[in-house]
Amino acid sequence: MRYAVACIWMCCGFGALAGPHAAPSSLTIVYRFDGPYSNKSVAAMKDELASIMKGAGMRIDWRERDTVSGSGDLPNLVVVDFRGKCIMEPVPYLYDERGPLAFTHTVNGEILPFSEVACDKVRSSVHQAMWGGDYARSDMLFGRALARTVAHELYHILAKTSTHARSGVAERALSGAQLISDDLRLSPAELQRMHQAEK
Repeated sequence: MRYAVACIWMCCGFGALAGPHAAPSSLTIVYRFDGPYSNKSVAAMKDELASIMKGAGMRIDWRERDTVSGSGDLPNLVVVDFRGKCIMEPVPYLYDERGPLAFTHTVNGEILPFSEVACDKVRSSVHQAMWGGDYARSDMLFGRALARTVAHELYHILAKTSTHARSGVAERALSGAQLISDDLRLSPAELQRMHQAEK
């Protein structure tokens, strides 16, 4: 599994977006699921992402896209689309997990605040890493994996870079075992890079 930053332009009808020089202390994530999802996994994702981003000194405000007015002003906004089935299934569906688990859009080399998460690929990666008692907490582990996938993309957006780290959430390729491990964070070097980008 590899993460990638794709060169695709995407338009959005919301208010103020995270500007190229504004790394926030609080961040609004406007999100949408285009398929089925688990409320337990979403709750676990929000908790895990809050924990990861706390190390960067950031608070996350989640907004469902359907509840956001097109005329509203949402500074420090990142848009995240969750594609596919964002729900664990009792019997793992064999899905081709090659390619990125998520990607962030860019245009002319500039990182845009738009990301997409491939839930089917994340789910397949999680299934392959689970064993024993993991199955009893699969919704929580899937939410944890989604949070780490989103955190990886937020690193690209907030640090304004397409480069990757040698370890931690911003590593180029994360295994299923890393996605559901007890602890995976942004490394000090990546936290510093994010803070430098806001200056």
